[in-house]
Amino acid sequence: MTVRTILRMGDPRLLRVAPPVTHFDTPELHTLVADMFETMHAAKGVGLAAPQIGIDLQLVVFGFASNQRYPDAPPVPETVLINPVLTPIGEAMEEGVEGCLSIPGLRGSVPRYARLHYEGFDQFGKRIAVDAEGFHARVVQHEVDHLLGILYPSRIRDFNRFGFTDVMFPDLETKAAT
Repeated sequence: MTVRTILRMGDPRLLRVAPPVTHFDTPELHTLVADMFETMHAAKGVGLAAPQIGIDLQLVVFGFASNQRYPDAPPVPETVLINPVLTPIGEAMEEGVEGCLSIPGLRGSVPRYARLHYEGFDQFGKRIAVDAEGFHARVVQHEVDHLLGILYPSRIRDFNRFGFTDVMFPDLETKAAT
């Protein structure tokens, strides 16, 4: 496994729409998935999309038992999601603070669907269908946005709730450093 370089906001590769994965259960795909999890864990992230490491594919990984960057978030099962399709369950939206490994040091309040159904495939080509809510739903929406070339600041409605993590959440930065 290899920790890959995470692209940062401003890199035009983060703004492209990723094409679907067409070949499953290949050594290359398994290596990519392992590298993505290794990279996500090394960066203390809760999710990572292939475009964030410069790979133009509809592939995201996410999940954690606990996370220093989101200490109050409930666990989310580790998941590989390829060629995802998201369907909101209802119209309810929730505001929640998000950060991004491609935008280090900043956080903002982003509206997301409170509940959603997502479908896709794992790296073996097995169909996945899950209903998610709360932080789990937020993580999936955030990561899938990367596949569409969307970074979370473009979804922020109130820029009074966007800024540097150490200013907005000084206690969080202290916890994350330990």
